[in-house]
Amino acid sequence: MRAECREASTLIHPDPRHVLSFDREGRLYTFYDDGVLYKRALDSTLHWRRRAPGGPRERGVLDPAEALAVFARVHMHARRAAELLEPGCAARVEREILPWTPERLAAERARFQSVYRPIAILPPDQYFSIVVQATEGCTWNKCTFCSFYQGRPFHAKTPEQLRAHAAAVRDFLGRQLLLRRGVFLADGNALALSRARLLPIFEAVREVFPGRRIYGFVDLYSGERHDPADWGELARLGLERVYVGMETGLDELLAFLNKPGSADELVAFVRELKGAGVRVGLIAMVGVGGRGYREAHARATLAALARMPLDRGDLVYLSPFVEHPDSAYARERAAAGLEPMTRDEIEAETARLAAEVRRLGVRAARYDIREFIY
Repeated sequence: MRAECREASTLIHPDPRHVLSFDREGRLYTFYDDGVLYKRALDSTLHWRRRAPGGPRERGVLDPAEALAVFARVHMHARRAAELLEPGCAARVEREILPWTPERLAAERARFQSVYRPIAILPPDQYFSIVVQATEGCTWNKCTFCSFYQGRPFHAKTPEQLRAHAAAVRDFLGRQLLLRRGVFLADGNALALSRARLLPIFEAVREVFPGRRIYGFVDLYSGERHDPADWGELARLGLERVYVGMETGLDELLAFLNKPGSADELVAFVRELKGAGVRVGLIAMVGVGGRGYREAHARATLAALARMPLDRGDLVYLSPFVEHPDSAYARERAAAGLEPMTRDEIEAETARLAAEVRRLGVRAARYDIREFIY
């Protein structure tokens, strides 16, 4: 039995086949259980992942009863740790971790729902950020492939509502703030708000979470409507990186997806952001448009990226496309006679495009939306 009592977390190693990690509130974060990795989301949904011998990686989500049984095993390991560890770490386990019975841990779902509306998605480098929902929904919400914000009209919090929400987030996370870095302004398009509405939001975030850098999504249609000086002002207030759903550099495919804007407009917008001192994160979908668009999509996307003043502080995410059977995209793709790419084809294309992006001197990473956990 070993443990690592760190400043921001506690790790318990009962034996080589098990590892448990907890935040400084004492709540479970991850549990490696003899080949299966469990990750607990803040709402106590328990995700699992494993790689079958000689097979693909498998993943899923436990139902509440199954999750409760895993929480009970975690609590058992913690009780043993409190008995066997050296006094300093044992006292921390006794004080912070053991009070989180399986039932209390499961009840975090209700606390989460009192603070947050459902969080649809974050960029992977923001999974450890503090999410503050300045807005709900998406200003556009008409892309044929996207189902994240269906049935959720766009709504922005007032400065008073935002300050109260941010304080509730701070209290809910507690000492888990030690594990979290910047602040991500959610939901899908928070940075689309006008300068007059964004400035009080930034002031409230800086008040509740001082010293944290700020990140967020914006779409091209909304982003290019800002005065270029706005981005410089927001950068001085802590805005570090803006994430844009590029999807593709092929205008024809953008139109097919009902995505506003063009490659030329995106290149100009990225230049504007970079000129203001704001880093960018661009998200391109791999496999969208199927086999019929594969080569044209790749060529146009790489060509657009090559025209942007990107550097090592920026990110290009390549997201394997997942088609939702009941989406408008699925219906329109079928009507157009476009043949979907297979999973293996998309994986190969993702690897190829990542290598090409890196040749441009830009960081490229995979962005699998199925792995999102907050």
